[in-house]
Amino acid sequence: MSSSRFKTAALLAVIALAVPLAGCAGNRGRNKADTSYVARDVNTLYNAAKDRLDRGQFKLAAALFDEVERQHPYSVWARRAQLMSAFSYYAARDYTESTNSAQRFLSIHPGNRDAPYAYYLIALNYYEQISDVTRDQKITQQAQDALGELIRRYPDSRYAADGRLKLDLIRDHLAGKEMEIGRYYQRRGLWLASVVRFRKVTEDYQTTSHAAEALMRMTESYLAMGVPEEAKKTAAVLGANYPASDWYKRAFELMQKHAPQA
Repeated sequence: MSSSRFKTAALLAVIALAVPLAGCAGNRGRNKADTSYVARDVNTLYNAAKDRLDRGQFKLAAALFDEVERQHPYSVWARRAQLMSAFSYYAARDYTESTNSAQRFLSIHPGNRDAPYAYYLIALNYYEQISDVTRDQKITQQAQDALGELIRRYPDSRYAADGRLKLDLIRDHLAGKEMEIGRYYQRRGLWLASVVRFRKVTEDYQTTSHAAEALMRMTESYLAMGVPEEAKKTAAVLGANYPASDWYKRAFELMQKHAPQA
């Protein structure tokens, strides 16, 4: 899902560019003099963090934004620094720390006007870690849950609009995982187990790109199990919903070959 980083950059920049402080994209390492504890005024610290962010030194920028919060916890800049820290960790692909920073912001400022952005960042941190369908999909489910929470809480926000698009992609991804498992069972002749997976796609992910294939695969499995009536019903649903698809053509040919009287 890393290609989505280009599409979300503009939204993420809303916070990063919101405060025009002084300062001019991988991480060149930390300068100990920048992060060692030295009491500094809030403007100096924040400007140093923003300067490092502008240079693309994301980890160092995050550490400096954290220092703003530590040294000046009651200033108006501490709240902004929490979000900037979360953004900087995200830019550095340190998704765990980014999530921690965003969650800390929400725990302290749950009703703040920038709360939608924090929820959006949390969702993106999970979204960027989604792996291919051959791997465990726990992180995909977490991304789906986080995006759902964002959309539920802030349905009219600019972040919710992008979240809906990503949610559609996630649902398609999860459906693809079910299809991958179903085809695995088919290859091993575990027809009933495959039907369970394909049916889940038709019931839970019926608007995804996998629904037509799932119906055709169910038809295959039912025929292999020796229950042509169920195969006929499934093929009929496929024909009613996807009459022009190649999947229906294949299902029709299967029925004609293996159960012409069904």
